[in-house]
Amino acid sequence: MRVLIVGAGIAGLALARALDRRGLTGDVVERIPEWPSSGAGLYLPANAVRGLVALGIGPEVASRANPIRRQRFLTHRGRLLADIDVDRFWDGVGTCVAIHRAALHEVLREATGNAVVRLGTSVTGFEDGPLVRFSDGSTSRYDVVVGADGVHSTVRRLALGGPAAGDVGQASWRFVARGFPDIRDWTVMLGRGRAFLTVALGDGDVYCYADVETRARAAPDGDWREMFSGFGEPVPRLLDHAADAYFAPIEEVAAPAWTAQGIVLIGDAAHASSPNMAQGAAMAAEDALVLAELLATRRPVERVLSEYERRRRPHVEWVQAQTHRRDRMRSLHPIIRNLTLRLAGERIFRSNYRPLREPA
Repeated sequence: MRVLIVGAGIAGLALARALDRRGLTGDVVERIPEWPSSGAGLYLPANAVRGLVALGIGPEVASRANPIRRQRFLTHRGRLLADIDVDRFWDGVGTCVAIHRAALHEVLREATGNAVVRLGTSVTGFEDGPLVRFSDGSTSRYDVVVGADGVHSTVRRLALGGPAAGDVGQASWRFVARGFPDIRDWTVMLGRGRAFLTVALGDGDVYCYADVETRARAAPDGDWREMFSGFGEPVPRLLDHAADAYFAPIEEVAAPAWTAQGIVLIGDAAHASSPNMAQGAAMAAEDALVLAELLATRRPVERVLSEYERRRRPHVEWVQAQTHRRDRMRSLHPIIRNLTLRLAGERIFRSNYRPLREPA
């Protein structure tokens, strides 16, 4: 079976690894010309770690990650609203961790086995079969083409006609600050129409994620950090390290179909969500594991792809529904939002994540 994986991010490399463990090989193409050497961070809830363990890279991830034991919700001034013992909630599933994105990507690259990865190459078109046309002028025929090429997926556009990514109504800045050993675990400070998240990566490194409610598609004029000037410590100190923060609008994908004539979408290409559930990597790993398991049965491709979508949609749609609920709650007037979190924060957290304790 010839499998082409378009995109060498977390979803694509996870699938290459999962196929290799099933005795299958996937060719991988990636449009960027060279591997990124830096990036921000990732918070991986225990179900994401469970997926990475199932890929056989659990020890490698654990050696580079920092355990996260608690999630704390604060007002923008630092007053505690909710304190969640995530170890207790995820007991029996795994440990939540935080990791540099580049470190996770490196672990996945080193685990792709016999997969051939062609950098600086993109897909430009499909014909029946599917016969794939590449940006370097070459063509090749595959049994299965997997679109793992992210929110703005070329495969989704060419093979399924869309849809385009939708605007969530938030814009974000992401950066890593160094030299903060006093910051531990996962903490979000909530203001009116804005939030500032810190996640300890270990060795004093902190992944910072700041967002504001806006429909703007471009970074605002001036210094964005002024929008967080009223936040309490440690935000002011962290913002001193944010001169080169990465800006991006928050987008989601709700594709009505994930498959078409031997072509299938996984990860963000199929179902990108707001990051407030931190489920991007988890859903990508689960997609990869399920698709590889089904492809290894050697059943007719169309049956396999149909079964893949049937199995994966419930988890994915749950995550997307919960992200919408969490965004709506966060948009409430601060008095109502804060009272809700004080009275029911842990109950809401458990409701959001309970179905994800079981694998897809």
